[in-house]
Amino acid sequence: MEIRKLAQSEKRMAMDLAWEVFIEFEGPDYPQEGTDHFRSFIDNTEMVGEMEVYGAFDGNILAGMIALRSSGSHISLFFVHKTYQQRGIGKRLFETAIRSGHAETITVNSSPYAVGIYRRLGFTAVTGEKTENGIRFTPMEYKSELKS
Repeated sequence: MEIRKLAQSEKRMAMDLAWEVFIEFEGPDYPQEGTDHFRSFIDNTEMVGEMEVYGAFDGNILAGMIALRSSGSHISLFFVHKTYQQRGIGKRLFETAIRSGHAETITVNSSPYAVGIYRRLGFTAVTGEKTENGIRFTPMEYKSELKS
């Protein structure tokens, strides 16, 4: 499994993966407003273009992705294809992303589906679950140690 930063030309592929996983695992629990809001977020080429996106590749297949903004201090998107879940790929993506950034604290607005995953990575909830634009999320943060 190769993990690397994606070129601008590869980011659409990462957004397509995010959509596929979102629709299968999170979308069923969201109202139409939330699904539409998520779709418009990943289709915003200007915003996506500003994100730092890393991908995990199995040959030429994109197995997982993580996208950060705000100089690496906020995880905007983090998805692993269902075929590749439970194999440590998400952990490797996360570790690669935090090593490449300079943030001491990393935040995420976790979907209900991913709260347990983020807890296992060392995140703690900042507040309880919220809903905005039909999207349910729990604000969480991770205190980074010195990166090597």
